[in-house]
Amino acid sequence: MGNLKEVVSLFEQHLDHLYDQGEIRQLCLMTYQFVTGKPAVHYALEKSANLPPTVYEKYMNTLEELCSGRPIQYILGQAEFYGNAFIVNEHTLIPRQETEELVDWIIKDNVRNQQKRLTILDIGTGSGCIAISLKRKLENADLTGLDISKEALKIARINAQRLAPQVEFIEADILEWEMALSDGMNLDIIVSNPPYITPKEQLKMHKNVLQFEPHSALFVEDHFPLLFYSAIADFGKSHLNSPGHLYCEINQYLAAETADLLRKKGYKEIEIRKDINQVNRMIKASI
Repeated sequence: MGNLKEVVSLFEQHLDHLYDQGEIRQLCLMTYQFVTGKPAVHYALEKSANLPPTVYEKYMNTLEELCSGRPIQYILGQAEFYGNAFIVNEHTLIPRQETEELVDWIIKDNVRNQQKRLTILDIGTGSGCIAISLKRKLENADLTGLDISKEALKIARINAQRLAPQVEFIEADILEWEMALSDGMNLDIIVSNPPYITPKEQLKMHKNVLQFEPHSALFVEDHFPLLFYSAIADFGKSHLNSPGHLYCEINQYLAAETADLLRKKGYKEIEIRKDINQVNRMIKASI
């Protein structure tokens, strides 16, 4: 049936129209860990070892799905985020490194002051990766995740059961928050990675995002690209304690416009931060 080295060659041969060589090597490594259940350190040591037929078949099945453009995280059914494996599927966004940086910002701002009980709401929780990761590091915080998608919330609850069972979840549309959420909800922190990609930007995106990830969690219309930020800011004005803080992932091309929107709505101490790729990706504002 061949060995791992030959499998890698097949991956390179069949995926070069979709991914660069570095990405293909990473896909091979992730598939190896999934198929064998072994840590990545064994990968280089076993390249010449013969593969059992069942293992070879798993590699080929994974390769076939990858050739269709389906993201590896959906094929494997999980994605790494902030040191933990989260279950994901086509109803949830695939967690990304930029969002880990947003989580890290919140943790570093609050980890030294855990005597105070914090109440945190994650808007557009998806797989629950933000809320769950925050709860695991900020033990004195009460975390709630909100999403409009029933299917996404099913996944979030499964992830929470494994990693942070104290996290609660609400099904609601933040664009209709005045009808959907309680007037008595008092929050110290709101965090969100809302939809912010415009149709014009879709032309530059990989097909595995366009064809497989949930569009409702990604895209907004060109005529009102800051729709969700406006709604979240209004919600925050009614529900954030004073002092309270809003943290969001943002569209790199609309950082100044997002800051201006928050400023006009009465937020202060507005800070924009760059991500690992040195683009404007996160914003914090206080009330």
